[in-house]
Amino acid sequence: MAENTALEFFDDREKGNLLARVDGRTAGVIAYFVMDGTPAALVAVHTVVEPEHQGKGFAGALVQEFYAIADREGVPVVPLCSYAAKWAVGHPDQAPVAPAELVERAVQQLKSHPEL
Repeated sequence: MAENTALEFFDDREKGNLLARVDGRTAGVIAYFVMDGTPAALVAVHTVVEPEHQGKGFAGALVQEFYAIADREGVPVVPLCSYAAKWAVGHPDQAPVAPAELVERAVQQLKSHPEL
């Protein structure tokens, strides 16, 4: 991440967005949903970084924070977002692999609710 860049995170659970902000402006977002059922999980659907902030490590910082939130809440992450999935493979110490049955449930929930 670029030096001297104060990246702040805001979890807008109601809208399903984890926002990364720089100087109060949104620099990136992970769109996600909380999976129904037991066990619950946080499901990352998309990771987007604004063009002027790309290449600064913000996407990775967002995914790292997303996993940290899940860890604090004691729930797994299902990374349906291709970037989050790739990041997880490269950071197995921070990103435990979600059980296959959770991944399938998340895929089915997303198919039943495409607005997520």
